[in-house]
Amino acid sequence: MTVAHGMASGMHGVRTAGDLVMRMEMKGMRLGEAKEYVAGKLGVGVPELSDEYRMKEVREELDIGTVMAMPGAAKGLRAKANIAEVLDIKIPCVDILR
Repeated sequence: MTVAHGMASGMHGVRTAGDLVMRMEMKGMRLGEAKEYVAGKLGVGVPELSDEYRMKEVREELDIGTVMAMPGAAKGLRAKANIAEVLDIKIPCVDILR
């Protein structure tokens, strides 16, 4: 967990794709594999995962949460549910609510 958190923080967490990559690392993927998986699911290149401007656009398009959510944008569990759908993973707290 410490390594995954460090890597997510290093990628600026929710400002870019650090939180998404960390989720995949917690599922057992290595860093490079996690980045490729997330980039593929988001439809971007691996270098774009750490581009704050590009990822803001992608996060808004997919409604998977941003640092400063616009009115009507997904936040909290709704954003997590969207992340689960986009990454094709199970997130326990989302599954409980469904």
